[in-house]
Amino acid sequence: MNIGEIARRAGVSRSTVSYALSGKRPVSEDTRRKIQQVIDELGYQPNASARALANGRTSTIGLVFPPAGNHYTGMQLDFIGSVTEAAAAYDYDVLLSPSGVDSDRSFQRLLGERRVDGAILMEIRLQDDRLDHLTAVDFPSVTIGRTARPEGSWWVGLDHTALAAACVHHLADLGHRRIAFVNRPEQLLRAGYESAQRGLDGFTKAAAERGLTVRTYCCGDDATSGLTCLERILYDDPATTALVTLNEAALGGFYRGLAQAGRHVPRDFSVTGVVAGRWAEAVTPQLTAADVPAEQMGRLAVDLLVQRLDHPETPARNHLLAPPISLRASTGPVGAGPADLAPDFGTPTHP
Repeated sequence: MNIGEIARRAGVSRSTVSYALSGKRPVSEDTRRKIQQVIDELGYQPNASARALANGRTSTIGLVFPPAGNHYTGMQLDFIGSVTEAAAAYDYDVLLSPSGVDSDRSFQRLLGERRVDGAILMEIRLQDDRLDHLTAVDFPSVTIGRTARPEGSWWVGLDHTALAAACVHHLADLGHRRIAFVNRPEQLLRAGYESAQRGLDGFTKAAAERGLTVRTYCCGDDATSGLTCLERILYDDPATTALVTLNEAALGGFYRGLAQAGRHVPRDFSVTGVVAGRWAEAVTPQLTAADVPAEQMGRLAVDLLVQRLDHPETPARNHLLAPPISLRASTGPVGAGPADLAPDFGTPTHP
Protein backbone atom coordinates (compact mmCIF):
# COMPACT_ATOMS: atom_id res chain seq x y z
CA MET A 1 0.00 0.00 0.00
CA ASN A 2 1.32 3.43 -0.98
CA ILE A 3 0.38 7.09 -1.23
CA GLY A 4 -0.84 6.66 -4.82
CA GLU A 5 -3.43 4.07 -3.81
CA ILE A 6 -4.58 6.21 -0.88
CA ALA A 7 -4.96 9.20 -3.25
CA ARG A 8 -6.98 7.11 -5.73
CA ARG A 9 -9.38 5.80 -3.07
CA ALA A 10 -9.78 9.21 -1.44
CA GLY A 11 -10.28 10.93 -4.79
CA VAL A 12 -7.45 13.43 -4.26
CA SER A 13 -3.97 14.01 -5.68
CA ARG A 14 -0.82 12.32 -4.40
CA SER A 15 0.54 15.70 -3.30
CA THR A 16 -2.59 16.35 -1.21
CA VAL A 17 -2.05 13.05 0.62
CA SER A 18 1.60 13.94 1.15
CA TYR A 19 0.69 17.36 2.57
CA ALA A 20 -1.90 15.82 4.86
CA LEU A 21 0.67 13.36 6.24
CA SER A 22 3.55 15.80 6.60
CA GLY A 23 1.64 18.92 7.61
CA LYS A 24 3.86 21.00 5.33
CA ARG A 25 0.87 22.69 3.69
CA PRO A 26 -2.69 23.23 4.93
CA VAL A 27 -5.34 20.74 3.86
CA SER A 28 -9.07 21.28 4.44
CA GLU A 29 -10.56 19.44 7.37
CA ASP A 30 -12.98 17.51 5.15
CA THR A 31 -10.15 16.34 2.88
CA ARG A 32 -7.95 15.45 5.81
CA ARG A 33 -10.75 13.35 7.35
CA LYS A 34 -11.37 11.58 4.04
CA ILE A 35 -7.68 10.72 3.71
CA GLN A 36 -7.47 9.58 7.33
CA GLN A 37 -10.50 7.32 6.84
CA VAL A 38 -8.81 5.58 3.90
CA ILE A 39 -5.57 5.25 5.88
CA ASP A 40 -7.42 3.72 8.83
CA GLU A 41 -9.29 1.28 6.55
CA LEU A 42 -6.09 0.17 4.84
CA GLY A 43 -3.90 0.12 7.96
CA TYR A 44 -1.30 2.23 6.13
CA GLN A 45 2.04 2.89 7.85
CA PRO A 46 4.26 5.41 6.02
CA ASN A 47 7.74 4.18 5.13
CA ALA A 48 10.32 5.59 7.53
CA SER A 49 12.55 6.89 4.72
CA ALA A 50 9.62 8.52 2.95
CA ARG A 51 8.47 10.07 6.21
CA ALA A 52 11.95 11.49 6.77
CA LEU A 53 11.97 13.01 3.28
CA ALA A 54 8.54 14.51 3.86
CA ASN A 55 9.15 16.19 7.20
CA GLY A 56 12.94 16.27 7.53
CA ARG A 57 12.89 14.04 10.63
CA THR A 58 13.71 10.36 11.03
CA SER A 59 12.17 9.95 14.51
CA THR A 60 15.42 8.19 15.39
CA ILE A 61 18.25 9.23 17.70
CA GLY A 62 21.74 7.79 17.63
CA LEU A 63 23.45 6.38 20.72
CA VAL A 64 27.19 6.55 20.07
CA PHE A 65 28.52 4.17 22.67
CA PRO A 66 31.77 2.20 22.21
CA PRO A 67 32.22 -0.77 24.56
CA ALA A 68 35.26 -0.24 26.76
CA GLY A 69 36.64 -3.68 25.91
CA ASN A 70 35.32 -6.55 23.85
CA HIS A 71 31.92 -6.44 25.53
CA TYR A 72 29.51 -4.03 27.19
CA THR A 73 29.68 -3.98 30.99
CA GLY A 74 26.61 -4.25 33.17
CA MET A 75 26.60 -0.51 33.79
CA GLN A 76 26.87 0.22 30.07
CA LEU A 77 23.90 -2.05 29.38
CA ASP A 78 21.95 -0.15 32.05
CA PHE A 79 22.62 3.09 30.17
CA ILE A 80 21.59 1.58 26.82
CA GLY A 81 18.34 0.36 28.35
CA SER A 82 17.59 3.70 30.00
CA VAL A 83 18.15 5.69 26.78
CA THR A 84 16.02 3.28 24.75
CA GLU A 85 13.17 3.40 27.24
CA ALA A 86 13.25 7.20 27.54
CA ALA A 87 13.37 7.63 23.76
CA ALA A 88 10.36 5.35 23.31
CA ALA A 89 8.34 7.68 25.56
CA TYR A 90 8.94 10.41 22.95
CA ASP A 91 8.15 7.98 20.10
CA TYR A 92 11.79 7.88 19.00
CA ASP A 93 13.73 4.82 17.93
CA VAL A 94 17.39 4.38 18.92
CA LEU A 95 20.22 3.43 16.57
CA LEU A 96 23.30 2.14 18.43
CA SER A 97 26.72 2.99 17.01
CA PRO A 98 29.78 1.44 18.75
CA SER A 99 32.01 4.28 17.60
CA GLY A 100 35.14 5.26 19.49
CA VAL A 101 36.52 8.07 17.29
CA ASP A 102 35.04 10.37 14.67
CA SER A 103 36.95 8.59 11.90
CA ASP A 104 35.04 5.33 12.52
CA ARG A 105 32.91 4.38 9.54
CA SER A 106 29.92 3.72 11.78
CA PHE A 107 30.12 7.28 13.10
CA GLN A 108 30.56 8.76 9.63
CA ARG A 109 27.55 6.86 8.26
CA LEU A 110 25.46 8.11 11.15
CA LEU A 111 26.26 11.71 10.20
CA GLY A 112 26.81 11.59 6.46
CA GLU A 113 23.63 9.70 5.68
CA ARG A 114 21.59 11.61 8.29
CA ARG A 115 20.20 8.38 9.66
CA VAL A 116 19.29 10.08 12.93
CA ASP A 117 17.94 13.45 14.01
CA GLY A 118 20.46 13.83 16.82
CA ALA A 119 22.94 11.81 18.85
CA ILE A 120 23.78 10.94 22.46
CA LEU A 121 27.49 10.28 23.01
CA MET A 122 28.87 8.10 25.79
CA GLU A 123 32.28 7.03 27.13
CA ILE A 124 33.39 10.63 26.87
CA ARG A 125 37.06 11.54 26.87
CA LEU A 126 38.38 14.83 28.23
CA GLN A 127 39.45 15.63 24.67
CA ASP A 128 36.82 14.02 22.46
CA ASP A 129 37.11 14.36 18.69
CA ARG A 130 33.59 13.02 18.16
CA LEU A 131 32.02 15.95 19.98
CA ASP A 132 34.37 18.37 18.23
CA HIS A 133 33.20 16.99 14.90
CA LEU A 134 29.51 17.20 15.78
CA THR A 135 29.92 20.75 17.01
CA ALA A 136 31.77 21.76 13.83
CA VAL A 137 28.94 20.52 11.59
CA ASP A 138 26.22 21.82 13.95
CA PHE A 139 24.75 18.36 14.48
CA PRO A 140 22.43 18.19 17.55
CA SER A 141 24.03 16.11 20.28
CA VAL A 142 24.09 15.53 24.02
CA THR A 143 26.89 13.81 25.93
CA ILE A 144 26.63 11.60 28.99
CA GLY A 145 29.88 12.78 30.54
CA ARG A 146 31.87 16.02 30.27
CA THR A 147 34.88 17.01 28.24
CA ALA A 148 37.65 19.15 29.74
CA ARG A 149 35.83 22.23 28.38
CA PRO A 150 32.11 21.55 28.68
CA GLU A 151 31.03 25.18 28.31
CA GLY A 152 28.49 25.75 25.55
CA SER A 153 27.66 22.05 25.08
CA TRP A 154 24.69 19.96 26.16
CA TRP A 155 25.53 17.22 28.67
CA VAL A 156 24.52 15.09 31.62
CA GLY A 157 27.40 14.27 33.94
CA LEU A 158 28.27 12.36 37.06
CA ASP A 159 30.64 14.19 39.42
CA HIS A 160 33.24 11.42 39.64
CA THR A 161 35.70 13.79 41.33
CA ALA A 162 33.34 14.55 44.21
CA LEU A 163 32.08 10.97 44.47
CA ALA A 164 35.52 9.36 44.64
CA ALA A 165 36.50 11.96 47.24
CA ALA A 166 33.37 11.17 49.25
CA CYS A 167 34.34 7.50 49.31
CA VAL A 168 37.80 8.41 50.61
CA HIS A 169 36.38 10.63 53.36
CA HIS A 170 33.92 7.91 54.36
CA LEU A 171 36.76 5.40 54.80
CA ALA A 172 38.99 7.92 56.57
CA ASP A 173 36.17 8.72 59.00
CA LEU A 174 36.08 4.99 59.81
CA GLY A 175 39.78 5.08 60.69
CA HIS A 176 41.28 3.62 57.51
CA ARG A 177 44.74 5.01 56.79
CA ARG A 178 46.04 2.76 54.00
CA ILE A 179 43.69 2.66 51.03
CA ALA A 180 43.94 1.42 47.43
CA PHE A 181 42.15 2.91 44.42
CA VAL A 182 41.10 0.57 41.61
CA ASN A 183 40.34 2.34 38.35
CA ARG A 184 39.10 1.20 34.94
CA PRO A 185 41.51 -0.48 32.45
CA GLU A 186 44.81 1.26 31.79
CA GLN A 187 44.06 1.92 28.13
CA LEU A 188 40.98 3.95 29.11
CA LEU A 189 42.96 6.02 31.59
CA ARG A 190 45.66 6.70 28.98
CA ALA A 191 43.01 7.63 26.42
CA GLY A 192 41.69 10.29 28.78
CA TYR A 193 38.34 8.74 29.65
CA GLU A 194 36.59 11.34 31.73
CA SER A 195 35.28 9.07 34.50
CA ALA A 196 38.66 7.38 35.00
CA GLN A 197 40.59 10.65 35.02
CA ARG A 198 38.23 12.61 37.23
CA GLY A 199 37.74 9.70 39.64
CA LEU A 200 41.51 9.39 40.04
CA ASP A 201 41.82 13.15 40.64
CA GLY A 202 39.10 13.08 43.31
CA PHE A 203 40.66 10.11 45.09
CA THR A 204 44.19 11.54 45.03
CA LYS A 205 43.20 14.99 46.31
CA ALA A 206 40.98 13.65 49.09
CA ALA A 207 43.65 11.18 50.22
CA ALA A 208 46.19 14.01 50.40
CA GLU A 209 43.77 16.12 52.44
CA ARG A 210 43.39 13.30 54.95
CA GLY A 211 47.07 12.37 55.02
CA LEU A 212 46.46 8.80 53.89
CA THR A 213 48.89 6.25 52.49
CA VAL A 214 47.50 5.18 49.13
CA ARG A 215 48.28 3.20 45.97
CA THR A 216 46.42 3.40 42.67
CA TYR A 217 45.75 0.57 40.21
CA CYS A 218 44.14 0.00 36.83
CA CYS A 219 42.09 -3.14 36.37
CA GLY A 220 40.38 -4.96 33.53
CA ASP A 221 36.58 -5.03 33.39
CA ASP A 222 36.11 -8.60 34.62
CA ALA A 223 36.25 -10.67 37.81
CA THR A 224 39.49 -12.46 36.91
CA SER A 225 41.26 -9.11 36.55
CA GLY A 226 39.72 -8.05 39.85
CA LEU A 227 41.19 -11.10 41.61
CA THR A 228 44.64 -10.43 40.13
CA CYS A 229 44.45 -6.76 41.10
CA LEU A 230 43.47 -7.62 44.68
CA GLU A 231 46.44 -10.00 44.92
CA ARG A 232 48.72 -7.16 43.78
CA ILE A 233 47.22 -4.74 46.31
CA LEU A 234 47.87 -7.06 49.26
CA TYR A 235 51.31 -8.02 47.94
CA ASP A 236 52.38 -4.39 47.52
CA ASP A 237 51.09 -3.35 50.96
CA PRO A 238 49.69 -6.08 53.24
CA ALA A 239 48.59 -3.38 55.71
CA THR A 240 46.02 -2.02 53.26
CA THR A 241 42.59 -2.10 54.91
CA ALA A 242 40.27 -0.65 52.27
CA LEU A 243 39.78 0.08 48.60
CA VAL A 244 37.76 2.47 46.46
CA THR A 245 36.79 1.39 42.96
CA LEU A 246 35.16 2.67 39.79
CA ASN A 247 35.23 -0.84 38.34
CA GLU A 248 32.02 -2.69 39.13
CA ALA A 249 32.79 -5.52 36.70
CA ALA A 250 35.78 -6.51 38.86
CA LEU A 251 33.86 -6.57 42.15
CA GLY A 252 33.43 -10.33 42.25
CA GLY A 253 37.18 -10.77 41.86
CA PHE A 254 37.93 -8.38 44.71
CA TYR A 255 35.63 -10.26 47.05
CA ARG A 256 37.03 -13.64 46.00
CA GLY A 257 40.59 -12.45 46.50
CA LEU A 258 39.82 -11.11 49.95
CA ALA A 259 38.20 -14.39 50.94
CA GLN A 260 41.23 -16.34 49.71
CA ALA A 261 43.49 -14.06 51.74
CA GLY A 262 41.43 -14.62 54.88
CA ARG A 263 40.18 -11.02 54.95
CA HIS A 264 36.61 -10.68 56.20
CA VAL A 265 34.53 -7.84 54.71
CA PRO A 266 34.05 -5.47 56.46
CA ARG A 267 35.73 -6.58 59.72
CA ASP A 268 39.22 -6.82 58.20
CA PHE A 269 38.82 -4.93 54.92
CA SER A 270 36.35 -2.36 53.62
CA VAL A 271 35.27 -1.96 49.99
CA THR A 272 33.43 1.00 48.47
CA GLY A 273 33.25 2.90 45.20
CA VAL A 274 31.15 4.41 42.44
CA VAL A 275 29.02 1.69 40.80
CA ALA A 276 25.47 1.01 39.66
CA GLY A 277 23.08 0.31 42.52
CA ARG A 278 21.90 -3.06 41.27
CA TRP A 279 25.52 -4.29 41.08
CA ALA A 280 26.27 -2.94 44.54
CA GLU A 281 23.36 -5.00 45.84
CA ALA A 282 24.34 -8.14 43.90
CA VAL A 283 27.49 -8.86 45.95
CA THR A 284 27.67 -10.22 49.51
CA PRO A 285 28.04 -8.25 51.68
CA GLN A 286 26.27 -5.54 49.72
CA LEU A 287 28.52 -2.70 48.65
CA THR A 288 28.55 0.70 50.29
CA ALA A 289 28.69 2.92 47.21
CA ALA A 290 27.80 6.10 45.42
CA ASP A 291 25.16 4.55 43.16
CA VAL A 292 25.41 5.55 39.50
CA PRO A 293 21.90 6.72 38.51
CA ALA A 294 22.00 5.22 35.00
CA GLU A 295 18.23 5.36 34.49
CA GLN A 296 18.03 9.02 35.50
CA MET A 297 21.03 10.01 33.41
CA GLY A 298 19.71 8.26 30.31
CA ARG A 299 16.32 9.90 30.73
CA LEU A 300 17.83 13.36 31.24
CA ALA A 301 20.03 12.96 28.15
CA VAL A 302 17.03 12.07 26.00
CA ASP A 303 15.03 14.96 27.49
CA LEU A 304 17.82 17.39 26.61
CA LEU A 305 18.23 16.04 23.08
CA VAL A 306 14.50 16.21 22.33
CA GLN A 307 14.42 19.75 23.69
CA ARG A 308 17.37 20.66 21.49
CA LEU A 309 15.68 19.15 18.43
CA ASP A 310 12.33 20.84 19.08
CA HIS A 311 13.81 24.21 20.09
CA PRO A 312 17.13 24.67 18.27
CA GLU A 313 17.64 28.20 19.59
CA THR A 314 17.58 27.18 23.25
CA PRO A 315 20.89 27.94 25.05
CA ALA A 316 22.96 24.90 26.05
CA ARG A 317 21.78 23.10 29.18
CA ASN A 318 23.38 20.49 31.42
CA HIS A 319 22.96 18.44 34.60
CA LEU A 320 25.76 17.46 37.01
CA LEU A 321 24.70 14.72 39.42
CA ALA A 322 26.37 13.72 42.68
CA PRO A 323 24.29 11.07 44.47
CA PRO A 324 25.02 10.42 48.15
CA ILE A 325 26.84 7.30 49.31
CA SER A 326 24.39 4.49 50.06
CA LEU A 327 25.55 2.89 53.30
CA ARG A 328 25.36 -0.89 53.04
CA ALA A 329 27.43 -3.67 54.61
CA SER A 330 30.87 -3.58 52.96
CA THR A 331 32.49 -0.84 55.05
CA GLY A 332 33.24 -0.63 58.74
CA PRO A 333 35.78 0.64 61.26
CA VAL A 334 39.32 -0.68 61.07
CA GLY A 335 39.22 -3.98 62.96
CA ALA A 336 41.68 -6.25 64.65
CA GLY A 337 41.83 -8.69 61.76
CA PRO A 338 44.94 -9.96 59.96
CA ALA A 339 45.73 -6.64 58.25
CA ASP A 340 49.29 -6.74 59.54
CA LEU A 341 50.01 -10.16 58.09
CA ALA A 342 51.18 -10.75 54.53
CA PRO A 343 48.73 -12.90 52.55
CA ASP A 344 49.92 -16.27 51.39
CA PHE A 345 49.80 -15.39 47.68
CA GLY A 346 53.49 -15.45 46.85
CA THR A 347 54.31 -13.33 43.83
CA PRO A 348 51.17 -12.06 42.03
CA THR A 349 50.31 -13.79 38.79
CA HIS A 350 50.47 -10.51 36.83
CA PRO A 351 52.90 -7.92 38.27
